Amino acid sequence: MKKRILGILLGSMVIYSAMPGNGTRPQITVSNVDISTSNETLEETESSSDISKSNFQVSDQPIYEYEIRELYASRDENQIYGIIYIPQNAGDKMPAIIYSHGFGGSHQYGTQYAEAMAARGYVVYCFDFCGGSPTSRSDGSQYEMSIFTEEQDLENVIEMIQKLNYVDEKNIFLLGSSQGGAVSAMTAADHKEEIAGAVLLYPAFVIVDNAMEQFDTIEDVPETYFHMFMEVGRTYFEGLFDYDIYEDIKAYDKDVLIIHGDEDSIVPVSYSERAIEVYPSAQLKVISGAGHGFSGEDAQSAISYMTEYYNSHLNR
Repeated sequence: MKKRILGILLGSMVIYSAMPGNGTRPQITVSNVDISTSNETLEETESSSDISKSNFQVSDQPIYEYEIRELYASRDENQIYGIIYIPQNAGDKMPAIIYSHGFGGSHQYGTQYAEAMAARGYVVYCFDFCGGSPTSRSDGSQYEMSIFTEEQDLENVIEMIQKLNYVDEKNIFLLGSSQGGAVSAMTAADHKEEIAGAVLLYPAFVIVDNAMEQFDTIEDVPETYFHMFMEVGRTYFEGLFDYDIYEDIKAYDKDVLIIHGDEDSIVPVSYSERAIEVYPSAQLKVISGAGHGFSGEDAQSAISYMTEYYNSHLNR
């Protein structure tokens, strides 16, 4: 599956995390929207009888209405806030996608992808990493956040999603942008039996090099540091010294799709080109003229690519 494909669409650059797109979205009807349900109520509702899997069909065109709810996972004493998109009449057991946002982002950065994929029959969960940004609705401090704490968050989210009675646990996929893409890659490698596939949007495999360029040793790292428009703690950098992210992610031996813009100045596309050489099976699709983050036609191209990937990797 290893190949490099160059797109022909032109787009604009967005800073660091994937910003919610301003381009045309699929025409979607959202019904029965309820985002006020408590965590306790949802846990009770979804604790669940054993429902047999239906023969769901996932189209490459938006056909399903969906409802939106707030839903919490947890890590230790931290509550992890998220929004879940649930397609209506798409089957008793549906495939699921978990979206992980980038550095300083939030669950909202996955909205354009969640809307598109929910309308195509996928349950989608977008959440805030603990300490992932000053505006995160999850518990936890940004001074205690790192890619390793974010991996722990994602692992707990996966466990929560597996228990939902309307999710087919054999078809749980990851979708991550920027730092969330790197975290998704790390998590997939540690949970390859549980993760059916992964789509990485301009994944921040540059993170280790960035840390090494700023500090020679861990002793040089201050207790707090203003990094990429957000103040973080020493914890953010500590685990990056002597960490080989490429050696880590290559343990995931299922197909991976990477989508990257060739004008990305935050994470150069060369980092994704290296990743497809490391992965046992990976495909890179490059969107010409796109920067760090997709909107408009670039976002629609990314949605088309990921739809084809997810549909073709469903475990029937």
